[in-house]
Amino acid sequence: MFSRLSTTFERAAAEGRAALVGYLPAGFPSVDGAIEAAIAIAEAGADVIEIGLPYSDPLMDGPVIQEAVHRALTGGTLVADVLRTVAAVAATGVPTLIMTYWNPVEQHGVARFAADLALAGGSGLITPDLTPEEAGPWLAAAAEHHLDPIFLVAPSSSEKRIELITSVCGGFVYAASLMGITGARDSVGSEAAGLVGRVREHTKLPVAVGLGVSNGGQAAQVASFADGVIVGSAFVQRLLAASRPADGLARIRELTGELAEGVRSGHSAGGSGSRPQGAAEG
Repeated sequence: MFSRLSTTFERAAAEGRAALVGYLPAGFPSVDGAIEAAIAIAEAGADVIEIGLPYSDPLMDGPVIQEAVHRALTGGTLVADVLRTVAAVAATGVPTLIMTYWNPVEQHGVARFAADLALAGGSGLITPDLTPEEAGPWLAAAAEHHLDPIFLVAPSSSEKRIELITSVCGGFVYAASLMGITGARDSVGSEAAGLVGRVREHTKLPVAVGLGVSNGGQAAQVASFADGVIVGSAFVQRLLAASRPADGLARIRELTGELAEGVRSGHSAGGSGSRPQGAAEG
């Protein structure tokens, strides 16, 4: 199956760097504002964009993203708005994903969600609370519409669990750098590098690390051992802190540039060049 995500990670590896993945929730600060912000991140150097589907019980999200999601829901953001956001961002040529808890997909209808996401130009779906054992309907729908199903592994995941999760992933494997909720932190989880190494024993898919990256130095650190660096809360925080939309866009563009430089410097300093030959292939 052709995968825009795999192609994107392969291109980044060929350039001697890790891929930069940026996250923003749809509908914040408004539907159009989120579209503008996500496109700004893509244009400033992100290789992949995740669009969060606002959900009323975001168990994995920290206070920064929770606040943005709350504002999006208060503003009346719907699944249709999320799909419109995906379509606008995907039109830039950057692979665009939806990150969502499973309940909204089930409520929308699994087959219908896959069809609508593909029609919008989406590349895949990240489902943090969907287990492989319960993913059969989604895996079938994703395959039918050429979407990459992306699942999470964590430092607590056993070898058997990692093997199962990676066997159903497409595009890349999402490695959570630590146990806990999302949020920018002073340092990246100490178990992240070991987790990436463990994952690579079970799959040739790229491994991208998320949770905790907030600046170029941390991006370089993660890029020294991973194929991708995922950043979300740091972008959202800059939009929350901005007094005017234009200021928010300027701040996230600046941050994207810093992170893009980080994934290059970290990778060139001895990054995932240690990956087995051909392991960036999906």
